[in-house]
Amino acid sequence: MDLKQYFAENRGTGILATSDAGGNVDAAIYARPYVIDEDTLAFSMLERRSFANVQSNPKAAYMFIEAGQGHEGVRLYLTMSGEETDPDTIEKIKSRHQPRRMPTEAARHLVYFKVGQTRVLVGEGEP
Repeated sequence: MDLKQYFAENRGTGILATSDAGGNVDAAIYARPYVIDEDTLAFSMLERRSFANVQSNPKAAYMFIEAGQGHEGVRLYLTMSGEETDPDTIEKIKSRHQPRRMPTEAARHLVYFKVGQTRVLVGEGEP
């Protein structure tokens, strides 16, 4: 599946699920990811629960529900593979992928994930 094309063509709601080292699960609304290459996505994260969770447990799942009728979308199974903290580098990557939002003083991290598996939103198939 061409994730770059998919996220460029589809609007909807994204949910990132993470858990800490003890297995305590969290789910949070997240924007579409930055598609770095065919196997790598990145999310801009503040120092909140999702970020803390992937620091102690690198596994995550991202569910994207396409806007409109029905139950279309994808589920992505992810493993954290790196992190960028330099504000200039983060801004450079973000500016290539989407319109810029209002700047914030809060510390941001660009967290990279390898895509392990891609599945349709409902059912067992691959998109």
